[in-house]
Amino acid sequence: MPALSCLPLSQVLRTYFITAVSSSPFLLGTSTSILRRMLESKSPLFNVERNPVLRSLLWHTFYLQFCMGSTRAEIDKACLELRAQGYSGVILEYALEVLKDAEGNEAEDVKIWRKGMLDTVDMAQPGDFVGLKWSGMGAAAMRRMKDDLEPTERMSEAMHALCSAAKEKNVSLLPAAEETWSLSGFHNWCLKMQRVYNLGGKSVVYATYQAYLRQTPQTVAKHLEVAKEEGFTLGLKLVRGAYLGSEKRELIHPSIEATHEAYDGIAEALLKREPNSWVSSPEASNAWPRTNIMLATHNAISVSRAQALRRTQAASDIPLTPLAFAQLQGMADEVSCTLVAAAKAAESEEDAVKERVYKCGTWGTMDECLNYLLRRAAENKDAAGRTRETRIAMGAEFRRRARRLVGMA
Repeated sequence: MPALSCLPLSQVLRTYFITAVSSSPFLLGTSTSILRRMLESKSPLFNVERNPVLRSLLWHTFYLQFCMGSTRAEIDKACLELRAQGYSGVILEYALEVLKDAEGNEAEDVKIWRKGMLDTVDMAQPGDFVGLKWSGMGAAAMRRMKDDLEPTERMSEAMHALCSAAKEKNVSLLPAAEETWSLSGFHNWCLKMQRVYNLGGKSVVYATYQAYLRQTPQTVAKHLEVAKEEGFTLGLKLVRGAYLGSEKRELIHPSIEATHEAYDGIAEALLKREPNSWVSSPEASNAWPRTNIMLATHNAISVSRAQALRRTQAASDIPLTPLAFAQLQGMADEVSCTLVAAAKAAESEEDAVKERVYKCGTWGTMDECLNYLLRRAAENKDAAGRTRETRIAMGAEFRRRARRLVGMA
């Protein structure tokens, strides 16, 4: 069966429409500008929670495309639909936003963050992931990471409460990377939790590594050494990067091709459990610590290379590093569905590699989620526009179904 055949027709059409918009810089800029003005307007006419016509329009387009829901029932339904399509599970992320210039109130901010995170863990199923940001604890948390300070006692208590709840439910946590001005603090906070909860080969807590940063290979190598020396399992989520528009250009690889090379090189070292020209430590493969890897990427070539490497390892009876693939809900479905189809095919083959595939979706009110998506789109302008492959794939799938309907398949 074609990989995209698992998708409902409504999703195929909705994805084609949205990617047609996002593939055009003019249409993308215009639509996001209009949406932002509506969300910032004080007029009841543009209140997405009170205007039924506006709410219905946004619900059946952007919200259903990228978001899980706002109630437990809606979220459960969305998760069940993804599992029915063949996904191993979901990555749930609460649409909690903290502005950099906000003053904040530490006690209140941490309280809100803690409740939202615990609610998310409660809605997740064993084997799922929960996405989060340490900076979601508010402006005080941002400042402390920027200054490379330990979390306050209140923050630390909330972090431990979250990690304990995740461990008890067999859910893993995916803290999203911060910008470089707070990245050292971010990684130290992740390692702080990994030392306590990542024992026995299981990663309750991951950290996110951005391949577009020149410093990332050295950071990965350093953290591998730390994990080996201290005896915990290192959880690594590898992404290309999300702050291209705000980072200093000299901190980033000079081209997208160089970033691709870095991503694939780091992934290869981690999956092979041996040093290469990108990750030079540990010195010997038998000194490699236990690791759990998530390749969060929409790049079909990176996914294909990782799959091919895993098949070669399996054929050679080389133990496989625990690995999961992930893409955002509503994006790169041609990549996700190809992975799902491969996983389904592997179920009937005794020695085949059965990869885990996840979709990452946001939950929250429509107002929370749309504001969240707009800010993510602003951070990822380049990625938002790189949807041509998805649009082409959805168009081809629609034509295939139309031909089948009239008996021409």
